[in-house]
Amino acid sequence: MKDDYVYRERHVEPDLQRAFRLGEGKISGYCSLFLGALSLLAVYAYLYPAYLTTLELRQAYDAELLQQVLKYGMYFSLLFGVLTFYFNRYKRLGAAGIGLTLLGFALGGYSIPIGNVEPQRLSLGADWLILAFLGSTLVFMTLEKLFPKYPGQVILRSEWGVDLVYFCFNHLMISAILIYANYHASHFDWAISPAVQETVRSAPVWLQVALIILCADFVLYCEHRLFHEVRSLWPIHAVHHSVEDLDWLAGSRGHFIQVFSERALVMIPLYLLGADETALNIYVTFAALQAILIHCNLRIPFGPIKFVLVTPQFHHWHHSSEAPAIDTNYGAHTVIFDRLFGTYHMPLNYWPAEYGTTVRLPRGYVAQILYPFKKLLQRK
Repeated sequence: MKDDYVYRERHVEPDLQRAFRLGEGKISGYCSLFLGALSLLAVYAYLYPAYLTTLELRQAYDAELLQQVLKYGMYFSLLFGVLTFYFNRYKRLGAAGIGLTLLGFALGGYSIPIGNVEPQRLSLGADWLILAFLGSTLVFMTLEKLFPKYPGQVILRSEWGVDLVYFCFNHLMISAILIYANYHASHFDWAISPAVQETVRSAPVWLQVALIILCADFVLYCEHRLFHEVRSLWPIHAVHHSVEDLDWLAGSRGHFIQVFSERALVMIPLYLLGADETALNIYVTFAALQAILIHCNLRIPFGPIKFVLVTPQFHHWHHSSEAPAIDTNYGAHTVIFDRLFGTYHMPLNYWPAEYGTTVRLPRGYVAQILYPFKKLLQRK
């Protein structure tokens, strides 16, 4: 019985070997390396925009303005790299960052001419990866440092590198994901109602957004619950649940089968509703930010919002391996459907003491990708 369960506090001891501390050169080394890598990727994106940027995102940003951001990113990469030699520690990280940045300068740096881009049906979302990584680290990592639920949890926690690979893959593949999702949604042409779409578009934008959130949430709730409760689907979703320390990066861990199917299914209500582009853009932004936020190591209480929208505490319980929390809290955007269908679990005075799966999965990226297929073969 859930009422009889004794909740425990989670204690996270600081990992001093992985922690960042001022004056050691480690922060400078990683900043140089990541800025150098992102700068080089951005340079290639400016050189080959048709193949390394996404049409939808190109329409939303100023490429010339971002070249100025690239300029400062490259110079800061060099500065941070030099600092590692000043501190005389983590010089390899600094040297790698400097090397990547200098290669970017050799290829044209931030002065590559910007012209018309020939649209390609399939491309890598390098621009989406760069902007998402910079934005996420600046916003969510800062929030986690200011308001951490578990202060002892370090940025370079165990398996952060695995989740970084998932982050990169999911963002680089955004074009393929959108193509598949749109193709899947187009099979529902028969269900389109011009009268319904006209009614939706005539509503205020805020109401359209609310309607999109509810419809998308219902579809995601059903899909999420199937992944948990259908035995053959669980190994796919178990990859996402294998994270044992949640933070802003942890939400990126997800098997590509789930990533593609989730985007395809959520596209159906968006396609059928026919809402204004403004409302759709607001929803996409809201969904992307919420997906990161709810995995964060964040103790902000959110007040009454937590009784309507999915917040970190609610979703952390979904990731718990403790008995009362297993197969609960399926909602992606709201808690409404968990309330309606009896899958809601959030003891307000407690957070999970344990995360992950009851049976530990392989820890490497390739092993996790192969895990569902191995489980399927074992059942035959």
